[in-house]
Amino acid sequence: MRETDEDPIRATVPCRACLSGEDLDWLGGRSVSLALDLMTTVEVGPPGPRTSGAGGPGGWREGVWAFLRVRLPGLAPYPPAVTVRSDAPAASGLSSSTALIVALFRVFADAGAPGRRVPDRTLTQWAYEFEFAVFNGGGMDHLAVAEGGALLLDGRTTGLPAVRDRLEFPADWRVIVVDSGIRKDTADHIRSVRAQLAARDPRLASYRAQADEASAAVWEALRAHDHRALGAAMRRAHEAMRDFQGMSTPPLEEIRAVALRSAGLPLKLSGAGGGGALVGVCAAAEEPETVGRLRRALGSACPRARVIPARAAAGVRRAVGGRAAAEPLG
Repeated sequence: MRETDEDPIRATVPCRACLSGEDLDWLGGRSVSLALDLMTTVEVGPPGPRTSGAGGPGGWREGVWAFLRVRLPGLAPYPPAVTVRSDAPAASGLSSSTALIVALFRVFADAGAPGRRVPDRTLTQWAYEFEFAVFNGGGMDHLAVAEGGALLLDGRTTGLPAVRDRLEFPADWRVIVVDSGIRKDTADHIRSVRAQLAARDPRLASYRAQADEASAAVWEALRAHDHRALGAAMRRAHEAMRDFQGMSTPPLEEIRAVALRSAGLPLKLSGAGGGGALVGVCAAAEEPETVGRLRRALGSACPRARVIPARAAAGVRRAVGGRAAAEPLG
């Protein structure tokens, strides 16, 4: 609750990396997500300066408000002003758009219906339904940013995936994000895969089987606290994406080769669509040297690429009047 009418309403939402199993959240099969501390923050308040790595609220603000007006009687005809900040690179396969949408749902529900607390689980379901109507994709991203940590998911052809297991990511590990600087096209990718599904494409069936097995190996490596085994399992997941579904491209493969050659770091593409970010995991003690080597090597070989160190994150955080609290789903 707000102490005064002037206290801001704010939500801070992590992005997510897919460690294995792109598309399996809606094709069926196991996938592994990890929330990262590249945060998107949305604050309701008077108009003011706005910056956003997620591209600003754009049409999402009006769309989310219209969606909520149907479900929360009494909301005003027009949404309040918001300011947005994001640490996550846009169109990179790290779910910055979903983070923005989930944050908008949280702050708009709080601002538009004071005293009527909408559960996080309900808002996650609504955010999935809202985004599914646009992209026709799956629900990994919504669960990943809402629940935080590492999730092993069982995909469903409709609705949110089932959370099969969850783990806290090891505190002595770090995630290295390499943003390729190449924008991805998720909508076109999903249309293509749905066409494969309708045509019973055998390559898609092979991909599902290979990616599902890679997800099992990724999860076992996480449970065993073995980041080198994790790197090998993520490599298998990437190779399934590349070899069966063409999700990678020569420029992305060049970044992977440079990272392995210069820093010994296996990288996996996070998300589909022919661009975006790659992710790898190293020991925390190795992070400074790994980041330095990557930046030096990529600076000459792939100058558009950016190296972004990250950590695992908790789920949605709400703040009213400057106070914040983690509120993962139950």
